Amino acid sequence: MSEKETNRERFVRIAEVRTQKIIDMIDLLGNCSNPYNYEYSQKDVEKMFSAIELALKECKAKYSETQRKGLKFKF
Repeated sequence: MSEKETNRERFVRIAEVRTQKIIDMIDLLGNCSNPYNYEYSQKDVEKMFSAIELALKECKAKYSETQRKGLKFKF
């Protein structure tokens, strides 16, 4: 008889896999920094990392207790 997976166990299992995928994709993005194979400007790099930082900030905010408590229903 198999035990039911707890919410914590499911979180750990899924979060580990997804985090590793993100790290792997960041490593792949780093491969684009080779100036012999790619042409880019500093403005391109800043725009790219600004978008990544914004997405990361928004994701991190979802885990904030204050953000969850701030949601209130109103008519």
